[in-house]
Amino acid sequence: MAARVLPLLLVVVVAAAMARAPTAHAWGKEGHYMVCKIAEGFLTKEAATAVKELLPGWAGGELAETCSWADTERFRYRWSSPLHFADTPGDCQFNYARDCHNTNGEKDMCVVGAINNYTNALEDSSSPYDPTESLMFLAHFVGDVHQPLHCGHVKDLGGNTIIVHWYTRKSNLHHVWDVNVIETALKEFYNEDVSTMIKAIKMNITDEWSNEEKQWETCRSRTKTCADK
Repeated sequence: MAARVLPLLLVVVVAAAMARAPTAHAWGKEGHYMVCKIAEGFLTKEAATAVKELLPGWAGGELAETCSWADTERFRYRWSSPLHFADTPGDCQFNYARDCHNTNGEKDMCVVGAINNYTNALEDSSSPYDPTESLMFLAHFVGDVHQPLHCGHVKDLGGNTIIVHWYTRKSNLHHVWDVNVIETALKEFYNEDVSTMIKAIKMNITDEWSNEEKQWETCRSRTKTCADK
């Protein structure tokens, strides 16, 4: 199931792409909702059924309702904070062996490691991980990895220390990407209607970006999830 879900999520997340620090959330609730709402429409019938079986009752049968869960649980699962990003020392060349670790040097503790880990957990029925949480983590982290500043630079904490002004509002570069761009787009172009913005993104996927889908899914080794790329 997960093998089918993940590539489809990768496709739509790239199309939708426009926290490093524990106080910063990736995309924000609206961004993650839109990413997963679009992904739902790309699932095969079999995958959609499997996903619904794993969703918690409070999701109302919608994957999108769960896609900010990993942010809301960061204080309960403090170990998960490093799993939302994969920063580099400034060369913009992600190297898994060098860059995928937490501040204590523990390996595999980055967003790429998390995508690989929770994909494997969903594929393995004997995994000790809770499958519902694995699905919710995976859906969230695939969104995170496509937010440019979740793959940013260590020295500025993924843009969190770069102070900017978004129109008249003081902010930081990370927050602009996470929230401000989407909020402004919703207000200025979509009359605060998330459904209308989702439809516009879908149109770009099926029209302008449709010939790019295959290359989004292509990576050197199929034993991994393409998250390295």
